[in-house]
Amino acid sequence: MTDAHLSHGPLQGVRILDLSRVLAGPWATQTLADLGAEVIKIERPGTGDDTRQWGPPFTTRTDGTPGDAAYFLCANRGKKSVELDIASPEGAAMARELALTCDVVVENFKTGGLAKYGLDFASLTAIHPRLVYCSITGFGQTGPRAGQAGYDYMIQAMGGLMSITGQADGRPGAEPMKVGVAVTDLFTGMYASNAILAALLHARATGEGQHIDIALFDVQAAMLANQAANYFVSGTAPTRMGNAHPNLAPYQPFACTDGMVVIAVGNDGQFRALCRALGDQDLATDARFLTNALRIGFRDALTLRLTAVTSGFTMADLMAALETAGVPCGPVNTIDQVFEEPQAIARGLVVEQTRADLDAPVTTVASPIRMSRTPVGAGAPPPALGQDTLAVLETLKP
Repeated sequence: MTDAHLSHGPLQGVRILDLSRVLAGPWATQTLADLGAEVIKIERPGTGDDTRQWGPPFTTRTDGTPGDAAYFLCANRGKKSVELDIASPEGAAMARELALTCDVVVENFKTGGLAKYGLDFASLTAIHPRLVYCSITGFGQTGPRAGQAGYDYMIQAMGGLMSITGQADGRPGAEPMKVGVAVTDLFTGMYASNAILAALLHARATGEGQHIDIALFDVQAAMLANQAANYFVSGTAPTRMGNAHPNLAPYQPFACTDGMVVIAVGNDGQFRALCRALGDQDLATDARFLTNALRIGFRDALTLRLTAVTSGFTMADLMAALETAGVPCGPVNTIDQVFEEPQAIARGLVVEQTRADLDAPVTTVASPIRMSRTPVGAGAPPPALGQDTLAVLETLKP
């Protein structure tokens, strides 16, 4: 996808003041920008969003100096950057004026941190009652930890995700493990964008804005999904199982001669199809493996048996056999291989955009949203710090 693939999107006409930084808030507002909203990103003069410095790697400016960190690029496409010191009376006043022109404010300051600038929910909605105001914090607006900061890594730990991620006790390398990307931040951004859209519908129907209180800790607890349900039903806390699935078998990667392939068997019919594809009918009739519940009980024996077979295949040959048999499977790709996949190319998962101050195109991952009537676009590239300050502030003049 290139600059030519732009769309006004279904949120055209919605204006958002983005006071957030790092990932959860910017991820939410980037989603809304991709959907066509105008997002005005307020950044600290001189330094901007923290993630502009979170490198290497860095982009390169046309004069050869380092530009923004790659991290910043992933969550700030389609926004306008305004340098504004909200800690100064003048800057806070301008931010308040901007908020009055917006439908939504998104912020991720510590609970109560914006009140001294008159940028909190109560202050702004007193003069702009239709405003949708979304606060993203580590622990929410209430509770004993409400005033504490929260970061993705610590919330993955505190929220239980690390307790179920990593090799099982007694296995090599056994320890609680974080996920390879900041999934709690990302899920928080997605929950926030969903809540904002719902609140916008309510505001348009009733004229009433509202305060959205999104906490990373709450989101991480919700993300436990079936693992939380397993605990509620059984009374036993799930533990780390490496790449095995707590409720399905076989459902994990298996070794081949040149890499690993994930085999994801979701029902007994698929297991029988797997046995046929591997040419092992005895496996299909083995009393230990007739049902998923039985296979869970004999997981280790099943894994050894399957590995003995799959290790004689190349990845390509194994996937070809399994796909022909209707067994879900996929390669364990490195990140470069992801974007070389024919499916990724066909779906246009890469966005290339130009920015005048950089010596190469800015490449980001396209929005995964596909809409038939109101196509989602990429908007503008992630902005240079303060590039829109004058243009945006000019709109405040009478």
